[in-house]
Amino acid sequence: MDPERLDEAQRERDLYRKLLDLGHQTEIEPFLDEALALIVEIAGAQRGYLEILDERGPSNVTPLSIARGCSDVEVAEIRAAFSSGVIAEALATGKTIVTASALDDPRFRDRVSVRRNKIDAVLCAPIGASRPLGVVYLQGREKNGQEERGPFSEKNRLDAERFARDVMPFVDRLLYERRQREETDPTRPYRARLSAAGVIERSEALAKVLRLVTLVAPLDVSVLITGASGTGKTQIARLIHDSSPRAQHPFVELNCSTLPANLLENELFGSLPGAHSTANRRVEGKVAAAEGGTLFLDEVAELALGAQAKLLRLLQSMEYFPLGSPRAVRANVRVLAATNTNLKDAMGRGEFREDLFYRLEVLPMRMPLLAERSSDVIDLAVFFCARAVEALKLPELTMSPGALLAAEAAAWPGNVRQLGHAVQAAAIYAAAEGVMQIERRHLFPDADGPQSGGKRLTWRETTWHFQKGYLEKTLGEMSWNVSEVPACSIWRDRTSTI
Repeated sequence: MDPERLDEAQRERDLYRKLLDLGHQTEIEPFLDEALALIVEIAGAQRGYLEILDERGPSNVTPLSIARGCSDVEVAEIRAAFSSGVIAEALATGKTIVTASALDDPRFRDRVSVRRNKIDAVLCAPIGASRPLGVVYLQGREKNGQEERGPFSEKNRLDAERFARDVMPFVDRLLYERRQREETDPTRPYRARLSAAGVIERSEALAKVLRLVTLVAPLDVSVLITGASGTGKTQIARLIHDSSPRAQHPFVELNCSTLPANLLENELFGSLPGAHSTANRRVEGKVAAAEGGTLFLDEVAELALGAQAKLLRLLQSMEYFPLGSPRAVRANVRVLAATNTNLKDAMGRGEFREDLFYRLEVLPMRMPLLAERSSDVIDLAVFFCARAVEALKLPELTMSPGALLAAEAAAWPGNVRQLGHAVQAAAIYAAAEGVMQIERRHLFPDADGPQSGGKRLTWRETTWHFQKGYLEKTLGEMSWNVSEVPACSIWRDRTSTI
């Protein structure tokens, strides 16, 4: 084979192999982010932008977009270029646009953003075969971290076009799977009625909880949330508040188990100077701080009986007495409470007032164990991974397929909280090793990993592993010449018409 053609075949093979390695992603945004990083690195670009329109999705949905090395202002200007300029021409003609310097190119030099940002080398390839559904836009060149003058090369153009061609089947598959999840998502009917943007779980067990939230959120009644530690009681309390008419007012939380009994009333109702030995100034209590909004009492079973009596008065009359005050104060608050204690047992032992229990439990709401909604584990693990990377400012990390399967198979007696802490620790371990994926060993460093109890891979997981192995084997037999492998074209055709 001609050396030049051999080199081209190897470059095509390497690009497709790297995209195939990204195929473990189950959400489109992480996939697009990693895919854009790949082409930016291959092309030696300073900045990159990728945008995809889901033509089968609702027309009012914002296109999916990912940027690398761009400021918010630069991203806004790139998006604005969809109506005119380099991107508009690539979309209109369906052809790749390459210019050595947009600043000197008569087609683009009159654009304000081009002149202001002194844009030089640009490469823009349309994504989509018959009708472009997006673009990959590369701007500026660099080598070894240093800016480099000159245009993108012919090899860069070919790589960008291969990328635009090969990335589309993956995008089609991920968009299709997202639409399928949304159509079959049991929580979907409730999300539109709630401020549930942060709720990522989609299990039947959580759908039952969200149904109760939609019923109770608009009603100004007390709610008692029960469930084991770590199941997300505080998050649900916050969701009730955010979805209620009180959402614009404070959400104030008090953990009743963190304060000694003699300080709880002071913390809850406030005190006047001289009310007790350490009261040398007026103290505003949590009830006053929550005025107009919601007071959330976590671990309410820990309230002393004296404080329980005063809380009962607050619920009955919406009045309370700050410590040391002879006058009642009117309150305008909604009380939400949570506990992992069986309050009926506590009532039997004389540790919790029966009348207070029935005042709090207008509508029982129990948070399910994570074991009862194991289908949420993978989504939660991916979410906690992204949050850990952002909060701890770690290098970009993703969860490997093995780590996700291990997390799904594991027992999590500490529920969502334990899973979140385990993923955060795993992210730290992986970052310390300098790797880009969280593996099973990072998630379970003190053991061989969770016992699956004979758990089998799902049909989707089995299919993905088979497809990946089969394609790699077939491509290897054909020297990784993608165009000569029927399996690749069949797979593209199937996924692009789903």
